Amino acid sequence: MSIVDGKKIAEDIYSDLAPKFASLGRSARLGIVVVGVNPIIESFVRIKTRAAERLGVEMIRTNVSEKSKAGKILQAVNRLTSQADAVIVQLPLPKGIDVNEILAAVPREKDVDALNPRIDEAKRFVHAPVALAVVEILNRNGVEIAGKRTVVVGAGRLVGAPSAWLLEDLGANVSVFSLKEGSIEDLKDADIVVSGAGNSGFIKPEHLKQGVALIDAGTSEVNKKISGDADPACAEKAAVFTPVPGGVGPVAVAMIFRNLFDLVGKHR
Repeated sequence: MSIVDGKKIAEDIYSDLAPKFASLGRSARLGIVVVGVNPIIESFVRIKTRAAERLGVEMIRTNVSEKSKAGKILQAVNRLTSQADAVIVQLPLPKGIDVNEILAAVPREKDVDALNPRIDEAKRFVHAPVALAVVEILNRNGVEIAGKRTVVVGAGRLVGAPSAWLLEDLGANVSVFSLKEGSIEDLKDADIVVSGAGNSGFIKPEHLKQGVALIDAGTSEVNKKISGDADPACAEKAAVFTPVPGGVGPVAVAMIFRNLFDLVGKHR
């Protein structure tokens, strides 16, 4: 059994990226739009800000009131697009805002999160950070992807959909199971399980086969604590297991900055 230390992997990635950013001859600029005031969102932004400081990346932050209409948010995105090398729209957005409309305003050459819904996956300049983190963790733990029976739990824009696409592109035999469709019994034959459902502890050891690579990218808040989709007891059955927090999350943040460097490099 291998319990993944996402912070250590992230440190390795930052160590590799630091001299690359230094070689640019200028500070890369990452814009971020934050709508409203939310402690959880702020914690995510702080993590990204600390990583940016370490790499010498200039963070350009724009705050927008949660009472703002879509037009005001779009103005903020467009303004940052003209100022920064890449732009993040920090999710979630307030209810009533068309998320797809806002994300579609980020051009693909600055779409560091790979979330623009109008761009086909195959035509993006970079892959989604969480999907890249999943692959990075599997590769670092010697898990072969090509030809492996893989189940992705959840089909959301942040985890499920991009992870399924990238793993399939790398040769995995991928099926997607959601809480509305399919059966959790599908997990029992999987060599690799990637979960991003956001349903605390619903994956139990009895749902898995011995030696599975279980990549838990789901997050839920229960009693003011962050927990994953997999019951921690699943670690005893898995050959590779990512804890929540501390598993996929730190690696995904590091991948944002790997994407940023790649985007800057493509347009130097």
